Amino acid sequence: MALERNPAMDLEDSGESDAELRDMTRRFQVGAALTLPVFVTAMMHFVPSWSHSSWVTSESARWMQLIMTTPVVFYAGQPFFVRAWQSLRHRSLNMFTLIALGVGAAYGFSLVAMFAPGWFPESLRDGHGQLPLYFEAAAVIIVLVLLGQMLELRARARTGSAIQELLGLQPKTARLITPEGDVDVELEAVKVGQRLRVRPGEKVPVDGVVMEGSSHVDESMLTGEPDPVVKQAGAQVTGGTLNQQGSLVVEAERVGADTMLAQIVQLVGQAQRSRAPIQALADKIAAWFVPMVLLASVMTFVLWIWLGPEPSLAYAIANAVAVLIIACPCALGLATPMSVMVGIGRGAKMGVLIRQAEAIEKLATLNTLAVDKTGTLTLGKPEVTEILLSSQSPFSVDESLRFAAALERHSEHPLAYAVVQAADKKKLTLPEVPDFQATAAAGVTGSVDGKSVIVGKVDFLHQQGVRNLAELEALAVPHQTQGKSAIFLAVDHEATAVVVVSDPIKPTTPEALAQLRALGISVVMLTGDNERTAKRIASTLGIERFHAEVSPQEKHAFISSLKRPGAVVGMAGDGINDAPALAEADVGIAMGTGTDIAMETAPVTLVKGDLRGIVHAIQLGRAMMRNIRQNLLFAFLYNALGIPLAAGILYPWFGWLLSPMIAGAAMSLSSVSVIANALRLRHVRLAA
Repeated sequence: MALERNPAMDLEDSGESDAELRDMTRRFQVGAALTLPVFVTAMMHFVPSWSHSSWVTSESARWMQLIMTTPVVFYAGQPFFVRAWQSLRHRSLNMFTLIALGVGAAYGFSLVAMFAPGWFPESLRDGHGQLPLYFEAAAVIIVLVLLGQMLELRARARTGSAIQELLGLQPKTARLITPEGDVDVELEAVKVGQRLRVRPGEKVPVDGVVMEGSSHVDESMLTGEPDPVVKQAGAQVTGGTLNQQGSLVVEAERVGADTMLAQIVQLVGQAQRSRAPIQALADKIAAWFVPMVLLASVMTFVLWIWLGPEPSLAYAIANAVAVLIIACPCALGLATPMSVMVGIGRGAKMGVLIRQAEAIEKLATLNTLAVDKTGTLTLGKPEVTEILLSSQSPFSVDESLRFAAALERHSEHPLAYAVVQAADKKKLTLPEVPDFQATAAAGVTGSVDGKSVIVGKVDFLHQQGVRNLAELEALAVPHQTQGKSAIFLAVDHEATAVVVVSDPIKPTTPEALAQLRALGISVVMLTGDNERTAKRIASTLGIERFHAEVSPQEKHAFISSLKRPGAVVGMAGDGINDAPALAEADVGIAMGTGTDIAMETAPVTLVKGDLRGIVHAIQLGRAMMRNIRQNLLFAFLYNALGIPLAAGILYPWFGWLLSPMIAGAAMSLSSVSVIANALRLRHVRLAA
């Protein structure tokens, strides 16, 4: 039953995430709209041409700031105060505790300055006799933190979309065979042991065994391989796979939550719900930093009450508030999201799309990479690589290709499609075949230009009585041992040619693998293809570790086995069959040329489907993590230096105080510094 509930649970979690994103986005939009005029008004006195404006010092401007900031604090910032209160209740201080303290101090100080100005000494007043206000500091802090939260939620909002895509692969109904005839029923009504009819072009509704019929079934969603598999009586079929030709009678063996597709959904959902937030670093530091700030503020208040000049209470309040304002983690709140935003933008220009910020940390420490073969290392599109003629053939290469393509044009097999594409590239005119006949899993026959033509496997040609096949068989052996497919051609029952079809390695793959090795990445290949082909590809590319004929569950299990202490595992793939492994890996990397489900499952997508993009992604991840650590280090060093100054440590010797106004300006300067450092990522160098 757990399996049965998981997809719905995943979708429910996704819905909750979407609702939270919409809520945060709405709060951000309201907060930003109200904060802009407050910020502009507060900053006008720093602009020489505006500093003498009557608006800057007017009571109307001060009341406008109060009126507009209040909903920002109590509406837009409400989630942060709730989380801060929860952190206090659970005695687990974090960044939200600091945010609430900083915002509360700035807003509270400004309220007192508005309604009880007599509490403060004259030394705090400006040339117009007014006390400084920090409404803009409170509002800007909330808006900036909302921006960071919104970015994180947006990355997580699409968690359930991959699961929805997977669920969409399964047909909604099945054709049940009954004594009264075939009846369409809801898929949920199908029970184990019932027999179902699957017609050409329909998806197999459940996992089961073929009882009658013969057909080719496209199982690329499971194996990742383009070649359809022959299914005859006794063969196993999987729900969601596509029956290409021929009618099958299937007896249901696994239904509902027990099907392989449902298990894939579960694996994807489980892996996506487990995450390692990059923001945890800031929270860990905040856990000990918050008590220090509170202690510093309290000590500042006590010392100024005890040792400060009159009015000691006013000085105590002003300096204690200055400590809280300068300690507010505005720069800390920006440290991660700014680096993430700039870095992700830089990656997008290089064809690396990062959907989840959590993947950045994993990319930076990645040391093991599992790669799918078809569509990842190879193009994933079978192509005709050679046409070998027998010594007795009266036909040229083009004429032989024309004969083969004329017949294969009527076949739905991917290898047949490769033959037709080869003819199209040569712009060959293909004649009609009036008497075309196909034999499942064997070959095709027909008449072309008045000649009897046979195309297919060598055994099929033997059955058709084709003469002189030995020479072509000998020509095909070297290619077949390399994992390539051989299609034999006979004209008027004389063996004429063999068409060699293969899935070529991407031109950029060898270079990418060399760069990955230079980065210290261990590469292992996982494929659903046969051992012979896998060995050839691995040998050609210098991949020492590979596993062939692996199912989606086996890929998932293998990725799990690689995740030992100290190992950070990546998975690169492009097919539906790769989805569980992509989700289970510490960081999944999907080929942009692959399926939508693979791209939805993986937090990283290579737009061009070029493995060199993984090199760029790793380099970018390392650069972004360096940048984030620099930002965090600067933010806390700034606080470590700023807090003593705000507390008035220099007053006994120089008579100098860091007023809340200067503390607010210093806080803004720290944010600008963090932003400037993050912008350096736009120019980070990545491998060519």
